[in-house]
Amino acid sequence: MHEQINNLPKRAKDKHKENKTFFTKLKRKPPKQLDYIMQELHEEEFERTDCLDCANCCKTTGPLFTNKDIQRIAKSFKMKEQEFIEQYLRLDEDNDYVLQSVPCVFLGTDNYCSIYDIRPKACREFPHTDRKKFQQISNLTLKNTAICPAAFNIVEEMKRQIQL
Repeated sequence: MHEQINNLPKRAKDKHKENKTFFTKLKRKPPKQLDYIMQELHEEEFERTDCLDCANCCKTTGPLFTNKDIQRIAKSFKMKEQEFIEQYLRLDEDNDYVLQSVPCVFLGTDNYCSIYDIRPKACREFPHTDRKKFQQISNLTLKNTAICPAAFNIVEEMKRQIQL
């Protein structure tokens, strides 16, 4: 898995133009059953992929924290929301709350998340490959293929199954 993760940014870069063209066509004319196809591809891939073997998303990127995420996690930590923000978060260039640094402070050396049950919505939904109206998040998916081996594999399988 380690070698696969190390090669992922290059593989994603090599496929970027092809993937961008595919997603442009997909946006223009999404198949009627796209959400069902994506759900199936997502489920099949995650039967083969164990995130605990990888955790590259937690090691290389940070999620956005919504106000609800901040409230829920701060409450669990028995902290005031502002305390939680000051200790763990910063505002990014889009004025969104993100982690002060990566890798994620909640990621253990065993790749387990210490706040898994209360993790941010962005973490629960990553890599977003089973999202409804999938064609609307093509830019995000393109970025995620360089971070998540499962997202990369899902996009490759999409291109095989969906002829545009």
